This record gives sequence, structure tokens and C-alpha cells, in this order.
Amino acid sequence: MIARISGTLIAAEGGEIVVDVGGVGYELQVSLNTFFALPPLGAQVALLCHFVVREDAQLLYGFLDSAERALFRLLIKVNGVGPKMALAILSGMSVVELQRAVAGDDIARLTKLPGVGKKTAERLLIELRDKVDLSALGGAIDSAAATGSAADEAAAALAALGYRPADADKMIAKLNSAEMTTEELVKAALRNL
Repeated sequence: MIARISGTLIAAEGGEIVVDVGGVGYELQVSLNTFFALPPLGAQVALLCHFVVREDAQLLYGFLDSAERALFRLLIKVNGVGPKMALAILSGMSVVELQRAVAGDDIARLTKLPGVGKKTAERLLIELRDKVDLSALGGAIDSAAATGSAADEAAAALAALGYRPADADKMIAKLNSAEMTTEELVKAALRNL
């Protein structure tokens, strides 16, 4: 099993990347959250991996942090959710957002994700309810929830204004949000459009 890949990022397009490791290019599928957090082409990158072997393909999925990989592995265990849908779910919301949606039984939020209907959302809530918590996904969620409250609130406010949650997260991530209030973050994000 391939658990980690470290090398030079040589291609990145549409959620697919290629990492050169000693002259061999490994193609990985990544969520949009990971895709937009990658360094520029030609830079060194290290990704955690999940390797899937099917009858017709061998696929590598890449993640920048262990929390996203752990959640991906939980999602693909849900009946009716395969790796492609799990990646789409992780592209539509961050790990913290998904954890909050499951904890709050937020079916409406889950059905806004591409490919997730009401029945799939209900199945996700039922099967993940006891599995998705701060301790199960590791310290990455803990630290993000503790340090990102103003940023999380600002992203939620932008989503309420009609921006896609993933876009709202990116807008907030571009700002130096450490010492800004929620209101300041929202104003700054809207000014930067």
C-alpha cells in the first residue's frame, strides 16, 4: 500500500495532480480543498495517500493532512459512497464543516453537495454520527475549530450570502485572519473580489 508520496509537483489540473518521485510520475486525485492549497508547479510537495485497486484501475488519492484522509476513509465505508463521491464531498466542504453538519444533523447542508441526494445525506448522517467527532479525526480538527472561530463564522456568513462554501473558505484563507473579527473578515473578503 502507498501511504505517502513526496516529490516535485509537475502537473495540476482539475483535481488531478502528478508528483515526480525519482523520475516516476504518480497521478493522484485530490479534493479541491487540497488542490487549492498546493504549492506552485515545480515545488516540493508531500501528500498522504489512499490507494484503491479495482478490476479496471489502480487509483491514488492524495491529501495534505491526516484529518482529510481519515474522513475520506470513513466516507468510503458508507454504503453507496465510493471514492469519487467521497472526494466530491470533501471538495464541497472542509473537514470541520462536514463534522459540524453531521453533528448537527444538517441534511439541507449535505444535499447541497454535488451528487448527494436526500437519501444519501440521511445515510451519511446515520452511518457517520458516531464516527465523526473531534477525537476520531485527530488534532487537525481540534486546532482548526479552536483557532478558526472568526474565520469559520466569516465563511458561514459568505455562504449565507450565496457563495459556495468551498469558495467562501478560499476567500477567508487568503486573508491574514489571526487578529480580525468576523465582520472585518467578511468585509475584507468582499473587498478582495
